[in-house]
Amino acid sequence: MASIDPAFIFITDLIAIFSIYAIINLSLNLEFGYGGIPNFGKVLAVGAGAFVAASVPGRIIASIANIEGDYIQNNLSVVAAADIWIIDNIGLTLVIFLFTFVIAAVVGGGLGALTSYPALRLRGDYLAITLLAFGESIRIIGNNFPPLVGGTLGVQVPDPLSFVPDELRFPTASIILIVMAAVAYLYCEMTIRSPLGRSLRAVRDNELASASLGKDTGRVRMKTIIVASALAAIAGALYAIYTGSTIAIAFDRSSWTFWPFLMILIGGLANNKGVLVGTLLFVTLRKVIIFFKDSFEWVVPFDVVWLDMLLLGAILLVVLLFRPQGVIVEKPTHTLGQKTKAKGVVRIFNLLFR
Repeated sequence: MASIDPAFIFITDLIAIFSIYAIINLSLNLEFGYGGIPNFGKVLAVGAGAFVAASVPGRIIASIANIEGDYIQNNLSVVAAADIWIIDNIGLTLVIFLFTFVIAAVVGGGLGALTSYPALRLRGDYLAITLLAFGESIRIIGNNFPPLVGGTLGVQVPDPLSFVPDELRFPTASIILIVMAAVAYLYCEMTIRSPLGRSLRAVRDNELASASLGKDTGRVRMKTIIVASALAAIAGALYAIYTGSTIAIAFDRSSWTFWPFLMILIGGLANNKGVLVGTLLFVTLRKVIIFFKDSFEWVVPFDVVWLDMLLLGAILLVVLLFRPQGVIVEKPTHTLGQKTKAKGVVRIFNLLFR
């Protein structure tokens, strides 16, 4: 088998990780950028989506294919048999994984509904601390309840692309992920250009004035958190399937809460284009540091393993000091016309939460 160019591997992995973080950051921008909700528990929805992807499709396939062995205790052999079964059952596999994304979205939205109750009563630092505590719970549950995702050992996830040749697996996954990110971007753009987007800005800028004009500010906040959590859960499921494994300890607040905040701050709050720019800059810089980390050993006076965290922390300080509005500044957006809304996904959104 011909060796794969390292630059090709770097680019395909960059596209995949950028796409996953783009979905998460777009959902966070709905909450924080447009709604002013400091969701420091973002990892809760992301981790929940990953746990669904690690728990549901493998068990369904094992049940359908009559694969022997406990899914957790015999995870490697069960997943290996499931990958073989997938090769001969591509259509059914597609249905199972689409069903998995639906469950992930429902679970994420349900957790969003749960965490939205503090958002109706708390503001500012108190809300941020409460949501942060919610976020920590997902890692603790995953670590201490092995039947979910294997506890501290984690589990392997069946590969829906098992039928694809090995050299094409990651490029195919990257293409699928970038398409998913594009769909999420279009949905968020349509949402913020709908009357809901205008309501979000109004609640963020002056909640009292919005309430005096008849806006149900609590309901607006709840809608936003539920939908944003569903999007983030789908991204978590995509990440688990892309990496092929899930372990609870990987879903920490640094990678899945603070970094997303850093990315949207770099790109510019309340601007979806800025979110994409900030995400691309962050992911590219971090990938370059990790990919060429050995080359920096003689330059930095400390263990190179900490280079990416220190450098990205310094970038955050520079952005906050000299460019607090981000790379792309928030701009007014035109509200979509009634005909356009009726044709879009926003119409479904409004029907669900009317």
